[in-house]
Amino acid sequence: MRETYKKIHVSASGSYDIIIGDGLLARLGEYVRPLLGDCRIAVLTDSNVDALYGDRILSILSAAGYDACKYVIPAGEASKSAENLLAFLDFLARNRFTRSDAIVAFGGGVVGDLGGLTASLYLRGVSYIQVPTTLLAAVDSSVGGKTAIDIPAGKNLVGAFYQPRLVCCDTRLMDTLPADIYRDGCAEVIKYGVILDAALYDTLQTPPFDRIETVARCVEIKRDVVEEDEFDNGKRGLLNFGHTFGHAIEKLSHFAVSHGSAVAKGMVIAAKIAPLCGLADIVEPLTALLGRYGFDLSCPYSAEELYDVMLSDKKRRGGKLTLVLPRSVGECILVSMPVEEVFEKLKAIEI
Repeated sequence: MRETYKKIHVSASGSYDIIIGDGLLARLGEYVRPLLGDCRIAVLTDSNVDALYGDRILSILSAAGYDACKYVIPAGEASKSAENLLAFLDFLARNRFTRSDAIVAFGGGVVGDLGGLTASLYLRGVSYIQVPTTLLAAVDSSVGGKTAIDIPAGKNLVGAFYQPRLVCCDTRLMDTLPADIYRDGCAEVIKYGVILDAALYDTLQTPPFDRIETVARCVEIKRDVVEEDEFDNGKRGLLNFGHTFGHAIEKLSHFAVSHGSAVAKGMVIAAKIAPLCGLADIVEPLTALLGRYGFDLSCPYSAEELYDVMLSDKKRRGGKLTLVLPRSVGECILVSMPVEEVFEKLKAIEI
């Protein structure tokens, strides 16, 4: 079968390609060589990905002439921690990695965020490559250069903007994802349709969607936003649709509620608030679409509980929070309001 793939170029503080296709992992060395030349590579991955593909990626890099080693963290959001950040930095130092060496973040969003932040810090910055293995990481966290870890006060509160040298997305790796992890990524895909692309939203009405085409379209949307607002001072805020409430739900659940599930719940909450601000009511069609992908949209937390956590959200500016609210399917806007008003609107809707 002829291999099909798409290449999308990002021009930000660092320019790079995002390559999306079926079976691309086998060609990773071919893609890396022109960018990195001769160097050593540390592969950061998690226990789930390592069990499936850890030996394979080392073999692929070795066949391309690279001296590669791997560092494995436990799978799960709890690994996106300061302890693991310092431990991986120490691993690089003890193994005498230099500024000309590189990191490959091989996994989902947790691995990508931790790997990117480590790359930004080690010796004041080394090259890194994203190889996302989940749908969520492919369409969202691997693109755009946002890196972070969580701290007890909240999610993603310590981080840096640091662009990768390459994103290599092998959609075949998603074949081994558990159904709930794949569904998490579907929430982010639906998000892109709601915020900026009604045509994409329409194609999602009858699952399953074409994986390569849909991932590529989501990446194109994020690329355009990142190029316009790399450091999240304006339009990039649209990508947070559902996330302000979703991150609060994640934290309240001690991350028992997954990111995608929390974002799905958060998108519905934001959609319910929109009519209270004189904007469109898309609650019914959005709820129906998310339901077709199997999301449980109930929120087990009160307005008071959500509000208390949201006060530490990194998107808060002084006494105001910026919410992403739909004007229609395919068009969202940023609405800044006092935190007290957010609380009142949360109490006014049926969570």
